Parts: sequence; C-alpha cells; structure tokens
Amino acid sequence: MTDISRRRLLTTAGTAGAAGLALGTAGGAVAHAAVAAPGAPALTTLGATAHPFHGAHQPGITTPAQTHGHLVALDLAPGAGRREAADLLRRWSTLAARLMAGEAPPDDTDVARDAGPAALTVTIGLGHGFFDATDLAAARPAALAPLPVFSNDALDPARSDGDLWLQVGADDALVAFHALRALQRAAAGTAAVRWQMTGFNRSPGATARPMTSRNLMGQVDGTNNPKPTDEDFDQRVFVPEGGDPGWMAGGSYVVVRRIRMLLDDWERVSEAEQERVIGRRKSDGAPLTGGDETTPVDLEATDADGGPVIAANAHVRVSAPETNGGAAMLRRPFSFHDGFLDDGSPDAGLLFVCWQADPLRGFVPVQRKLDRGDALSAFVKHEASALFAVPGGAAEGEYVGQRLLEG
Repeated sequence: MTDISRRRLLTTAGTAGAAGLALGTAGGAVAHAAVAAPGAPALTTLGATAHPFHGAHQPGITTPAQTHGHLVALDLAPGAGRREAADLLRRWSTLAARLMAGEAPPDDTDVARDAGPAALTVTIGLGHGFFDATDLAAARPAALAPLPVFSNDALDPARSDGDLWLQVGADDALVAFHALRALQRAAAGTAAVRWQMTGFNRSPGATARPMTSRNLMGQVDGTNNPKPTDEDFDQRVFVPEGGDPGWMAGGSYVVVRRIRMLLDDWERVSEAEQERVIGRRKSDGAPLTGGDETTPVDLEATDADGGPVIAANAHVRVSAPETNGGAAMLRRPFSFHDGFLDDGSPDAGLLFVCWQADPLRGFVPVQRKLDRGDALSAFVKHEASALFAVPGGAAEGEYVGQRLLEG
C-alpha cells in the first residue's frame, strides 16, 4: 500500500463569519486540508480545517471569523528593550506556526491534545508604547497616532491600549484557549497581560446554509463589508509596498473597541423601531428600501409622504461609504457576554475589530460621523479602545516584525 493510500486527506469546510468572507481569499489566508497520521481515524471537518501562518499578510485578517476568539494586550516588562522584544516575537511566530499546523509545542499542557487545528489563527500587533520601550520611536508609523476622543466614549484605560496585541481565533474553544495559554507562557519575563477579552460567533454548520452572522441585538451584521473581489480591497485593507514606513508593507492597522450593547433598552423598543434605527429588516438583513440582504441601499428612496425611507440618522446611512467620502474598513468582530451587572443588565455586546490600511482614512472618519448622529448610539456604550500596527506576514524562517527590529 502506498504512502498516499495509507494517508487520508481530510476535507475542509470554512463558512463566512461576521465579515462574510470566503475561504481562499487574499494574503495567504487560504485554508488547506490537514493530513491524518497513518492508520489514525479521520478528524471531523471542523477539526481538520487549517490556515497557514506564513504568507504575505498575517492570518486572522481575511480568514473567516472563527467561533471562538481571544483578544489580549500585553505591556513589555520594565527593562525589556529591543532585543527582548525581538526574541519574544520570534518565539511567538515559531509557536504560532506550530499551533496553527496542529502540532503540540514543547512542554505542552495537553489541553488540545485530541483536536486538530480547528481553523486556529494567531495575529500579532504592535502598540504605540512598543516603539518607546524598544527605542524605535523614529520608526513609529504616523498612522499609529492615538485615536481622537469621541463624545460617546466611556473608556476604561485599564482595558485600552497596550504595547503588544494578540488575536487568537479557532472553531474549538479548547484549541483557542490552548493557543492563548501557550502564547502567554512564552511571554513570561518579557511581557505581562494588560487586558484580555473573549468573544464568540455562530458555529459552522449551525445554519442550513452559510449566512452572515447576527449580533446580540439580533441584527444581521457585516453585510456591507469590503470583499476580496472588490478592485480596491487590498488598497483599503493593506499597506502597499513602498508605503510609509516600509517595514509595514503587507501589514494593516487594527482598531479594537469593546462596545457594550444596552440590550434592556434595545429589547423594549418595537421591531419596527429597531429596523428604523438600523435601516434594515431584522428578519433577513435586507435594506428597508427593498430587495434582499445584498441589495444596495437606496439612500435617495422616499416614502408615500415624500420622506426618506432610510432615516437621516439610521445606522446604515450614517456609516455608508457614500456619506463618508468613501471611507470603509474590514470588520471582523466577535460578540461577548461577561455576565451580568449589578442592576441585572447583561454585560454583553460587540468586540469590534476592524482592519484598514490607514485608520485616519478608515475608522476615524466613520466613527466621527457616527458620533455626531447615529440613532444606534442610544443603545451602545464604548468602554475600551485600542489601535495596533499589524506588520505584514512572516516568510518561512522569519518572524513577525523582523523587518522593523532588524532593519
């Protein structure tokens, strides 16, 4: 019997997450089949799905959003400088590549011993303070300047910012935790956790067909995301070769916001009012101007009385690229639920994660517009915020951020 016949290739199945992206998109985020050991039983499709760590872009940007996600920021330890930071990024890159391939790291805790890679991705980012701690302030991108203050912000500094950032996503909760724990252990003595947030999405196969996910308000969320098939997708999401600074080529900038949804208030209003606030039907995500979920919103449509079908302060109007000078970003969020507050209301909402080539042309103009007149603002509270530079992907034998730290 040949080696090939003794090995069973396992099929993969990826479903579009909150971002509505398909497998096989740009930037090396192509899923591939995992291979079972000779004679071993096949993993299920869910466990076998794997994404490559190495490539032009880091994983976790265009890969479909997974069922389970961890976002964690760390601060470099006092006295840790450029050399220590480089060693940590090298350790993280080596570890991430192994974990994403379904391989156990040295001194493994065995948490995910029986599972495959389960679509695991690890993404690494650098915060504003990283460049001061490593004496690389001159190389800090202008795009990493602190975000402006918005009137609807109620930010907790302890849950904001950070020198380093990790995004861990997987379709299995134990696989996601295993990776998070391994990365945290690898940082011991060099960086300590500043804050950590855990989120979730709908599980693959939970619906009869692949669908855009819903958020905790029950709304279809992510319909208008840029798509890899768009001519300007890379231009919107990734820093181009020859951009400034050069070490960020192939990279992106991520804005992370913890947005608590005031669900008690939201659930008190009628479905008709909820649809007016958003500008879309709750049942299927179609715009109030008609069609289905993917039908373009007609912002000029009027009703029988001559008024706009899409209200002036409807979320879909205020956030539309057409009303923001073309500004857009790739949203890849997770929902969260961290228990209940003292008044009994759920501490739940959206871990908003968005990607863009420049936050001053992506997140900032859209958020300014939302801050000035979005009907949804009455039902949400922004409680934490951070911005990170996410370098381009590492080639085989390289580590993330090597062009910055060794350039």
